[in-house]
Amino acid sequence: MKIYTRTGDAGETGLLDGRRVSKAAPRVDAYGEVDELNACLGLVLSTDLQPDLVEILTRAQRQLFSLGAELADPAGNLTQKKASVDSGETSALEEAIDSLESELQPLTRFILPGGHPAAAAAHLARAVCRRAERRMAGLGEGQVSAEALAYVNRLSDLLFVMARALNARHGVTEQEW
Repeated sequence: MKIYTRTGDAGETGLLDGRRVSKAAPRVDAYGEVDELNACLGLVLSTDLQPDLVEILTRAQRQLFSLGAELADPAGNLTQKKASVDSGETSALEEAIDSLESELQPLTRFILPGGHPAAAAAHLARAVCRRAERRMAGLGEGQVSAEALAYVNRLSDLLFVMARALNARHGVTEQEW
């Protein structure tokens, strides 16, 4: 099977329900942002992370594939059968946040993104995650599950805390604003 189909050459793509839509459609934009976020997590993973962080981010990457499928399936056919983000995944993110926060000094000021390369990559992923969340919210009420929105919101929190933990683990002082 060839990777190219030529079906998108005119600026359209297919949703999972069979409809053809513009590649600039808000729904396509939303799942494109989720795809970019997933690539950013891959970048963070390429920075030689500790096993606990690899496990957290790999799980998140799998969930982002499910989320992308949910967004590409406005009729909900696939998500009812296989791919959807559930409250257990959001709870797992909260547990990871709590664990990582226990390694950190309390935050008293805003900090500038950066520091160790792994932390800087996590900060970039956080910013992309927030953009994906805005695109998802922009689809309107009932177009994205409440759990999917909560998951992405919590993932951005995790990425912020993870960036801080990575700086701390590497002995890098955060720069305050």
